[in-house]
Amino acid sequence: MEHIEREAMEFDVVIVGAGPAGLAAAIRLRQLAIEKDMPELSVCVVEKGSEVGAHILSGAVLEPRAMNELFPDWKEQGAPLNVPVTEDKTYFLLSDEKSVEMPHFFVPKTMHNPGNYVVSLGNVVRWLGQKAEEMEVSIFPGFAAADVLYHEDGSVRGVVTGDMGIGKDGQPTHNFAPGYELLAKYTIFAEGCRGHLGKRLMSRFDLCKDSDPQHYGIGIKELWDIDPAKHKPGLVMHGAGWPLTETGSSGGWWLYHAENNQVTLGMIMDLSYKNPHAYPFEEMQRWKHHPVIKQYLEGGKRVSYGARAVVKGGLNALPKLTFPGGCLIGDDAGFLNFAKIKGSHTAMKSGMLCAEAVFEALAAGRSGDEVTAYTDKFNNSWLREELFKSRNFGAAMHKFGTFVGGGFNFIDQNIFRIPFTLRDLMPDYKSLQTVQENNHKPNYPKPDGKISFDRLSSVFISNTVHEENQPAHLKLTDPNIPVEVNLPKWAEPAQRYCPAGVYEIVNDGGANKDQPRFQINAANCVHCKTCDIKDPSQNITWVTPEGGGGPNYPNM
Repeated sequence: MEHIEREAMEFDVVIVGAGPAGLAAAIRLRQLAIEKDMPELSVCVVEKGSEVGAHILSGAVLEPRAMNELFPDWKEQGAPLNVPVTEDKTYFLLSDEKSVEMPHFFVPKTMHNPGNYVVSLGNVVRWLGQKAEEMEVSIFPGFAAADVLYHEDGSVRGVVTGDMGIGKDGQPTHNFAPGYELLAKYTIFAEGCRGHLGKRLMSRFDLCKDSDPQHYGIGIKELWDIDPAKHKPGLVMHGAGWPLTETGSSGGWWLYHAENNQVTLGMIMDLSYKNPHAYPFEEMQRWKHHPVIKQYLEGGKRVSYGARAVVKGGLNALPKLTFPGGCLIGDDAGFLNFAKIKGSHTAMKSGMLCAEAVFEALAAGRSGDEVTAYTDKFNNSWLREELFKSRNFGAAMHKFGTFVGGGFNFIDQNIFRIPFTLRDLMPDYKSLQTVQENNHKPNYPKPDGKISFDRLSSVFISNTVHEENQPAHLKLTDPNIPVEVNLPKWAEPAQRYCPAGVYEIVNDGGANKDQPRFQINAANCVHCKTCDIKDPSQNITWVTPEGGGGPNYPNM
């Protein structure tokens, strides 16, 4: 395609991603601008979802610490934190029938939830979006940041949003509309876990050279309407054990009683799993049949489904946060505290710290330099202190397994702080064993259509929509690798680790019946990024599809 003329729009700050981190940063910037008499300071947030909150997926139990700082009067302002946690229960599932409830004393302190709220993070983010707009932040939903723009000196200049109306053949169609150049003095990246621009920036500026490899889980979530007689608003349940123990995988599950007779439930399976036949979606479906879970779901109705990768490397895996002209915040950097299974308060706080540093730079008349004060503010904040206390949590679970790792974490979190740091240096994609090394195939029962379901009916209720006539946003570096390398070595795990059925090995029959083919159903993609993380050949790159595409989660 020949050079496209694009319209450019200039702002003081451009923020990529309208999640908790991006919106907290935007709000904090405008709060400071109003306080310090710089009301003309312009902030733009660009969001790939069709609306603010459309792509937000989280448990979620919200710790209100950052919200209290951002909006001390959030209750009066009507923030949707309506269900205080009333009870914490933690279980270890021993088999498909048996379980043991852990005494409260034995649960690591980080898993205790007094003072927290069961929320729909999507609705919290929608509320933050309204607050940002009231403060004159320009929010552009349905526009995906497709690439980073640079000045000649290599500093970040802004982003370009994706072109609309490019056909599958890569050529403009009759409804072609070029993307916009959004230019800024500073650009803040808040794309969430495994952001595709964040990944490019980490590589270009070598931001990870002093950090451990990042680690991830795949979180699969459902929202259910349940029988009002079984509903206990504010009951928070967590657990581990079966069924993941059958494949030697680590991870855990949650079930939270929210408002309006709804429960949110799901499973996080660590993407460091080894068994090539493990199937995260099926693990979550069979888990729901355990009596501890099933008792709440029987007679209920599933109303929504979604999936998203979770960043869990913690402090040891944090990249350098700044580079000339920009910063990384929230899960784009990896601020989630996996010991608490919480990342919303940490994401918000990182956005607020970054906003304060960027505001100081703008107030001093600077532009396009490296805002190292953000890192200093982080190092002197409760955010770093919290992540430091939890730095060994994930590594202990990976190294020692659920039982011994759990014991280590109990001592580290409840009794005394263990004075050394565990490292976890194996990237998740390297942990997969070949079918020769591990051919244990778990027994995944057929879904019953009442408690458990198949992937396609699940994707259907995620309201995922993509313009069909566009280039696939899942790029293969070498199109031959899935069939020639991944299939014989690992039984092509993309067929199983994708929670939306995007990847299939198909036999077309006829003369080609011995020639399997790798098929990508890109329209099913729920933007979870698991393929980008777990593909053992690192052959799949997730890039953003047309703006507005992807899931449309209601109150997930």
